[in-house]
Amino acid sequence: MSKLKAITIADNEAFLRQISIPVDLSDNELSKDISVLEQFCKENDVMAMAAIQLGISKRLVYLKNTNLEIINKMQSNSETEEEKNYNEAKILINPIIKKKEGLTEYWENCASCLNNMGRVLRPYKIKVKYQDTNGNSHIDIFEGFESTVLSHEMDHLDGILFYDRIDPNHR
Repeated sequence: MSKLKAITIADNEAFLRQISIPVDLSDNELSKDISVLEQFCKENDVMAMAAIQLGISKRLVYLKNTNLEIINKMQSNSETEEEKNYNEAKILINPIIKKKEGLTEYWENCASCLNNMGRVLRPYKIKVKYQDTNGNSHIDIFEGFESTVLSHEMDHLDGILFYDRIDPNHR
């Protein structure tokens, strides 16, 4: 299988800006779509990915790595073999933010937005309702960096790119 490539704003910004459709759990393509997300995330240095970024306009998010401690070790090349292979592998189907609390600010960039980077304010804590790959419903709390990563990906599902949210003074 050839290496997957994320759609970028240079390739097709209009596609990235569409609103993704809800996933039908009886969709015969669902397991293939999830495999595409998983393959891309395992092969690339990303923390998460929304399906729309890979040409799949469905409400699917793959969370890979949102553990800042391990991410920082990876960047300094001091991680253990276990940490090197760390993969949260959480699939969120039809995620909906039910509640937001507080604010946090991180520098963000994106596989689809080329070299754009900027500081973005996001909720510090979010309560998210979603389904897993077995169709079970969950409500989970995501805090801090994990909330930022998931909020970023969920924006993709609504056609919003992170640089739409950058404070103009921090570009």
